[in-house]
Amino acid sequence: MALRMFIHGLESSNRGTKAVFFRERYPDMVIPHFTGTLEERMKKLNRTVAGASGIILVGSSFGGLMASLFAMENESRVARLILLAPAINHLKFAGYGSRKISTPVEIYHGRKDEVIPLGDVKRVARQVFVNLSFHGMEDDHYLHQTFKGLDWDRLIG
Repeated sequence: MALRMFIHGLESSNRGTKAVFFRERYPDMVIPHFTGTLEERMKKLNRTVAGASGIILVGSSFGGLMASLFAMENESRVARLILLAPAINHLKFAGYGSRKISTPVEIYHGRKDEVIPLGDVKRVARQVFVNLSFHGMEDDHYLHQTFKGLDWDRLIG
């Protein structure tokens, strides 16, 4: 079975709404708590999945940035990315713009997102992800209205 992991956002934790949802529905899912700088978080991510392959990463906001950066550096180990309003418009990610990644990627982003602009994310995603499904949702940054209704069994099953 593939390793499935949820990576929470910058100001969230592994006790947030999405983490609780995954923990209850997918008890085998790895849901670490990340703190510190992007570099510190990435080091912890690398330690947590050391030796694993067939990795399915679900990243929310800043966690979507982390999942994307990990996939860029470890494409052969990542089976799929599911990104929820990912912060891939973040400056650190911009340097990867000339790089293409063929890992299957599904992005769900709220059209009413006032934290991370949908247009910026869509532009960067189209430049970087070759195998992309982009879903604009009638929702906000946190995807409160649509998150639980996504077909999670298909996405991470």
